[in-house]
Amino acid sequence: MAGGIGSRFWPLSTQKFPKQFQDILGTGRTMIQQTYDRISKIIPNENIFVITNKEYVGLSHQQLPEIPEDNVVGEPLMKNTAACNLYMANKIAEVNPDATMIVLPADHLILKEDIFLEKVELAFSIASTHDYLLTLGITPTRPDTGYGYIQFVEEKDSDYYKVKTFTEKPILEIAKSFLESGDFLWNAGIFIWNVKSIHKAFEMFLPDMTQQFMACEYNAEAEVSCIELIYPKIQKISIDNGILEKAKNVHVIPADLGWSDLGTWTSVFENSERDQNENAINIKTALTYDSTGNIIHVKNNKAVVIDGLQDFIVVDTDKVLLICPREHDQQIKDYVLDLKSLKKGEKFM
Repeated sequence: MAGGIGSRFWPLSTQKFPKQFQDILGTGRTMIQQTYDRISKIIPNENIFVITNKEYVGLSHQQLPEIPEDNVVGEPLMKNTAACNLYMANKIAEVNPDATMIVLPADHLILKEDIFLEKVELAFSIASTHDYLLTLGITPTRPDTGYGYIQFVEEKDSDYYKVKTFTEKPILEIAKSFLESGDFLWNAGIFIWNVKSIHKAFEMFLPDMTQQFMACEYNAEAEVSCIELIYPKIQKISIDNGILEKAKNVHVIPADLGWSDLGTWTSVFENSERDQNENAINIKTALTYDSTGNIIHVKNNKAVVIDGLQDFIVVDTDKVLLICPREHDQQIKDYVLDLKSLKKGEKFM
């Protein structure tokens, strides 16, 4: 899944060039390329599909030339994650009605790739023989309001657990209580299921959407025009709200993956190399004095001098300068909305 605009990672991530197509940590590979590198170790190129906004189809082809051109699909409208999951399940089922599929966000960091692949192989084995909807769960390290939370029922001697509750992006107070309870995991947004199991879930919980998608013939010439026709009628809802919070057959595999969705500047700070003063700086032309715990991201090796700043985010792009406390990184979406309300706010986006 590569269709988001990463608004919490503004101003580096913009609608024209969102974060999945950027090399955020300076590794030499963009986030979507790293996702491909990871999964292509166990899945052949012809079985890898990319679903994105139609605006990013060209970018996807450019960054992932290994994937067959027809396997990169552009959605005509942003309808959240339920629609794109059903769309892809339909395309894959048309190729193989017994297929087991994995759903991967294109913009996540996974440091422990060997463990990731081991857990994915386990999930494929379970999902191919059970009517389960599986997800990978990450032990939370902070009460983050940007993640979904999974409450599980612990079972002895098991590699996976039944999900008790599934909550998408709770408010801060609830997130704190989840963290304190000890029986919650972060939802990494990585799902594994057989196409028959996910189709059954859609028929049960989102029957109208299922009906709309049944009108199209997949992997055929008429697919694109049909999708263009039905998308305006489709409900905008996440797979979490639409399916996972309601289904009784959701199971979670706990996984210590060195995972982050790199969705906020704080998460980038935590996963970046830092100097002796705990500053994460992406350029060599910066001088800091009496400054600690800052993330400083500047384009074009501009000379920067920072004095007396603690725990701040400083991001300078061609159009925007952002300076805010790191603890306010969840408010960045609000900054974007406020900028849009200015008379000429579009210029900043």
